[in-house]
Amino acid sequence: MRTTVTLDDDVAAAVDRLLHDRSIGVSQAIDELVRARLGSMPARTKFRQRGLRLGLGIDVRNVAETLDLLEGPRAR
Repeated sequence: MRTTVTLDDDVAAAVDRLLHDRSIGVSQAIDELVRARLGSMPARTKFRQRGLRLGLGIDVRNVAETLDLLEGPRAR
């Protein structure tokens, strides 16, 4: 993928250090910096929605019906 990016001064300095230390190209230096950051990120846990029984006895799957029941038909 080819794109144009604007780097902050500190990021550009890190890229320059890699260019001179390892004799690699700009794209490879940026790739390595990004991969290093991605590798240090914690693994995401899968989101799980939890439900609680509130003892209301109301079916809340239909929002309009639930609002009518709880607030009355004039609340719309």
